[in-house]
Amino acid sequence: MKWFFKRKSKVMPQSNLKSEGNPILHQLALFIGKGKIEFGDKVHIGYFPSPYFYSTYAHLEARNQSAKIFIGDNTFISNNACIISDKTEIFIGTDCRIGANFCCFDSDFHGILPEHRDNPQFVQAAPVKIGNHVFIGQNVTILKGVSIGDNVVIGSGAVVTKSFPDNVILGGNPAKVIKEIKDE
Repeated sequence: MKWFFKRKSKVMPQSNLKSEGNPILHQLALFIGKGKIEFGDKVHIGYFPSPYFYSTYAHLEARNQSAKIFIGDNTFISNNACIISDKTEIFIGTDCRIGANFCCFDSDFHGILPEHRDNPQFVQAAPVKIGNHVFIGQNVTILKGVSIGDNVVIGSGAVVTKSFPDNVILGGNPAKVIKEIKDE
């Protein structure tokens, strides 16, 4: 069935996207934008059997020329992921495991005040960095300017609005440290 996803997934024709690497696709995927998406070795997108396998697709967008998405070696991203870099960079490290319905954005995509919402000059963006060996549960959203350390676990449904160090378990909305991970 992998051949089906490879054939049906695509970079949109109106896109000037630069893409490096060959992810292993287990569901439909759309790669779009004017920036760059780079995949390490053995990056998997989608999972079977899993919720949303038949009804969704992965959306990876490097919206503007300055936008970049990097996904490190041996990272698995489950179904229905939405990763959009508007102006800066989203970096996902190696050996990460990411649950279904994952969202990650480097921007608010609009100004805060009503009169600024359609003016791109008021759009704020900041890079996102997700470390190595990070486990992200289902329905997690990571917002602009966040840096996640190595070996972090993020519980299902968390909304991550600020940065966190290595070796912690996060949960909640907004996310907070629930516990430190210590060698036993």
